[in-house]
Amino acid sequence: MPASNGNEMSKIGIIGASGWLGSSLAQGLVDAGVANPQDLILSYRSRKPNILPDAVWTLDNKLLAEEAAVVIVSVQPGDFPSVDIAIGGKLAISVMAGINLAALSRHLGTDRVVRSLPNAAAEVRQSYTPWVASPKVTDEDRALLRRIAGAWGEADELRFELDLDYFTGLTGSGPAFPALLARAMARDAVARGIDPAIARKAVVAVLKGAGALFERTSDAPEDVVRRFVDYKGTTSAALEAMIAGNFERAVSNGLEAALARSYVLGSSEGKVD
Repeated sequence: MPASNGNEMSKIGIIGASGWLGSSLAQGLVDAGVANPQDLILSYRSRKPNILPDAVWTLDNKLLAEEAAVVIVSVQPGDFPSVDIAIGGKLAISVMAGINLAALSRHLGTDRVVRSLPNAAAEVRQSYTPWVASPKVTDEDRALLRRIAGAWGEADELRFELDLDYFTGLTGSGPAFPALLARAMARDAVARGIDPAIARKAVVAVLKGAGALFERTSDAPEDVVRRFVDYKGTTSAALEAMIAGNFERAVSNGLEAALARSYVLGSSEGKVD
């Protein structure tokens, strides 16, 4: 898809572009060169954001649906039933949790639907975006989706829609789970008298360094844990205490809760006419 020819086929619409995720997605498309600002039609509900001034901003979702060749829906799942548009067979990309392909297709008036789950790291083009497509999505649609999702980070197509529900917790959480770990570490440091600013800087550096190392090595996480445990040093003592404290069970419980919530969204907010 050309990013600069300005014709209708290059237009990408984002419903809910004023939200945290929607604005990150729009900015990511521009930063990656997938679309120029003037190629974007962005809707907002109350206040126009102070970003992408050269994009087309509108309060009218129906106008967006008419003029965009691709429609990205980025609203809260509970607000989706109030999105009153029919896109006439165009490609629709949902970034909402829970709402299934059948409900999306029925409500939006198209059989070319993709469910995707970018996370908040799209703001810095570091999202992992799993996605699943309806049977009528074409090879050309898939190529376009890969280019769009690639603007936000890495992406993979999944075989089964149920797998995407699980990824709602696993990757849709974005920085939330590492932030929980960082909070626990920083709070412990502060409780022991460490300056809060130093504690935050140290914890962020640990997480940032870990991410960079994981990108450069082919070692699986269990291999890294095993290596540190086998070393029998201070880190080994910490890991063994955390494992004994059911750290992995707590994580599993959290992912199970996210999956259950995804099913709730799919069975309630996802039921739209």
